[in-house]
Amino acid sequence: MPVIEYVYSAHSGYAYLGSSELMRICKSADVVLIHKPVLLSPVVDAQRGQSFRKRTQQHVDYFFGREIERWAEYREVPIINYRPSRHDADYSLASGMIIALGETGPMTDRMAHNLLQAHWRDDVDLSDQAALGRIATEMGLDAETHLERAASREVQETLRKNTEWAVSNNVFGSPTYFVDGDPFYGQDHLTLVERALHTPFKPGNWSNPSVA
Repeated sequence: MPVIEYVYSAHSGYAYLGSSELMRICKSADVVLIHKPVLLSPVVDAQRGQSFRKRTQQHVDYFFGREIERWAEYREVPIINYRPSRHDADYSLASGMIIALGETGPMTDRMAHNLLQAHWRDDVDLSDQAALGRIATEMGLDAETHLERAASREVQETLRKNTEWAVSNNVFGSPTYFVDGDPFYGQDHLTLVERALHTPFKPGNWSNPSVA
């Protein structure tokens, strides 16, 4: 059975844009999806990437005002037309809500999608315990118990280890999908992810045709 290791942050706009398509691919190809939520800043910093806080306003406006909206239209995904109000808030508890359900399975899939959707469709603050509790309740979970588990030392240590794993595996950002160890960065590469499940890329098997 094929496996995809799914590396993402719980507040990632592009993870949200690709979430439904990723689930479709996994269902179609009978894939085991392994969730690896991470804290994004340490991953980006390790690759010497530039956080949005350090980018020009023009770059931020393009990213949130054009690129995300175009992909949302293409994927037919509902999304707010502005940067989420609390996008820079601490999302470690939200990440813990995913991890607490296990690294794979339908409930983990649902929680990941529901958190991303809440943030990008409904402008939910992912550090707001009451809001997170409502998401848990809507999924049929005991909110208090699940939030306590999400905040536990064990779960938060898994989040830390996921982040370290991403750094050691040269992840650039969120989302990144690993198919048999081969990384694909960005939801715009999901077509190639799907192809790799049945036709793995073999470096050196393709070359540019001669130019006369």
